[in-house]
Amino acid sequence: MGKKAAKKAPQRSQSTTAVTGEIPVVGAREDCPCGSGRRYKACHGREASHAVQELVHRPFEGLPGEADWVALRELVPAATVPLTLAAGVAEAANGDVPSVTLATVLPLAWPALRRQDGSILLGLQTQSASGDLSRDLADALELALATEPGTPVPARRTVPGGRRLQDLLDAEAAFVPAVHTGFEFWLEDAETATGEVAASLERANASAIPTEKLDSVDSAYWCGTPDKNHLRWVMTVPEEQLLDALARLTAADRSSIGPDTRLVGSFRAHGLTVPVWDLPLAMTAADCEKPAAEFAERLAATLSDTAPLTAEERRARANLVNRQVTLN
Repeated sequence: MGKKAAKKAPQRSQSTTAVTGEIPVVGAREDCPCGSGRRYKACHGREASHAVQELVHRPFEGLPGEADWVALRELVPAATVPLTLAAGVAEAANGDVPSVTLATVLPLAWPALRRQDGSILLGLQTQSASGDLSRDLADALELALATEPGTPVPARRTVPGGRRLQDLLDAEAAFVPAVHTGFEFWLEDAETATGEVAASLERANASAIPTEKLDSVDSAYWCGTPDKNHLRWVMTVPEEQLLDALARLTAADRSSIGPDTRLVGSFRAHGLTVPVWDLPLAMTAADCEKPAAEFAERLAATLSDTAPLTAEERRARANLVNRQVTLN
């Protein structure tokens, strides 16, 4: 019996039509709007899917104060930082921009707010839709620049391929956080707030965990809770090298930052490692300053040690790894 001739797949015409404007939303199995004849998921949908799934592990890398960006994003309830735009960025703004201020969080989790005088508040603790927090924040900042004064910026899906914070901010400007006890910075004149506005502000302030930034070392933040206090210290040292050094110090009983304090583990956040210490309730941020500076010196000396870990140091390292939590 002769074999049946295999059916040839229908030939699809090759299109060289350029795609202009916005591509409409289509199903994965529908024809791609570009006219190629292929299904969307096998054509432009593949690129779009990759853009959505791409995750930038260190979104603030290259910005001044990377560790403080991470701290304000994940650890600090209420803080602000003046930002300096790169040359030429403000020229496309809708009117004058007296100032741009980074804020940990804004009312109703707005991505940004354009105040009546044209100044901008940029919210840091917002949801990331693209997998690149820097691009999401830059998108909100560009929207705020184009928004009419006196208007909040609504959330939206970030356009893939847009500019990042590293493109919009002055890379030479200092990044100096100011930690606040409450959210009065939401209002231009918080002292005159009355009624529901005052009540909302009071509720927000009541939810904020007391937090202070240490002056003696970089990117270390004390916080107070009902049961115990903590020191959370964002470090830019590569994770494996830092864990080795912390293990050596722990095995040598030199990892504490004062009596009755204990290194209990660490977070991973935006590509950086955040060691955490438990502190006695009576230990204030001021009490942490000197021992934290002394620990920084011990850590710097230990980081240069490249000898293999001893058995005791390996056990200490394993305990630290077992108590490590990834925030994002």
